[in-house]
Amino acid sequence: MEDTVSRERERVVIDAHGPLLLDGPVEVRLPDGTTVCSDRFMVAVCTCRASRRYPWCDASHRRRSRRERD
Repeated sequence: MEDTVSRERERVVIDAHGPLLLDGPVEVRLPDGTTVCSDRFMVAVCTCRASRRYPWCDASHRRRSRRERD
């Protein structure tokens, strides 16, 4: 009989207009092979590559608009 490792399911939230939200902590392997870690309880991974903190989302995907001053 084969031993199976019991693991809790991790939650991943996909938003078409935002980052990939993961229950943390997480370890992310980048395309160049390097690994980055976050110990936060919820992690936002950038999917648009506009973030200055890539792979972590810094909300650069949001459109910024300035309100005119009166």
